[in-house]
Amino acid sequence: MEPEEHGGRPDGQVFGGRPTVLGHRGLGRGPGENTRETLRQAVAVGLRWVETDVRRTADDELVVGHFPTWQDGSFVAHLSLDQARELGACTLAEYVGDLPAGIGVNLDVKSCLEDALRPPEATTAGLLAPVAEDLASRRPVLATSFDPAALLGLRAAAPGLFLGLLTWVSFPLRKAVPAAVHLGVDVLAAHWTSFGPNEVDHAPVHAAPKESIAVAHEAGLEVLVWCPGVERARELLQAGADAVVVDDVPRVLPSLRGLAD
Repeated sequence: MEPEEHGGRPDGQVFGGRPTVLGHRGLGRGPGENTRETLRQAVAVGLRWVETDVRRTADDELVVGHFPTWQDGSFVAHLSLDQARELGACTLAEYVGDLPAGIGVNLDVKSCLEDALRPPEATTAGLLAPVAEDLASRRPVLATSFDPAALLGLRAAAPGLFLGLLTWVSFPLRKAVPAAVHLGVDVLAAHWTSFGPNEVDHAPVHAAPKESIAVAHEAGLEVLVWCPGVERARELLQAGADAVVVDDVPRVLPSLRGLAD
């Protein structure tokens, strides 16, 4: 029987039908995050996918970095690449150039305030589109963003690219799942606190994680959970989540052996 499809893509295609662990910012959040050294360490401990953050400089170069500023407070989008390099910047091309064949990369597209002043093709997502499309011809690639417009721009410019909607801490799944489906993306990337009662969403009743994930699957989405601890990651994988993005990879990964790789 042919697999069910959503947006022309078979279910399970992004992560290969196997529960997957992704290293947050390479080896995990903290010292050395989003650096080439910790990326190499992440691959060495056995990860087959890593997650990293992508930003643009003032002169339209793509660099790796989570925050909109460097440690000295300078905004990435206000600096040239040469200036950013003086503060330790690594380009996306340099970063992914260290990845062995077959390792997947989740590109978290970080729109900046100044993207509002640019046409779509000159925004962070617009600059990333041809780069991500080329990278996807050589390895598994998923582009995710909290910015739905970035995802729409990527879909238009790179229609074959796998895309995922990131939703913020405790964002209700009853809204996130239909939003991702009707946005036309392949993956819902929700924070682990969205899968049950929390301090932000005061609805009196939440669907069980297994039920929410089943609805997402039926609608054609894969489900990625970002930054759960070990026990919560195990519970959500057992409930059917397709992937988890984790911090402290050396500690968490061995604890999930048998459930995900």
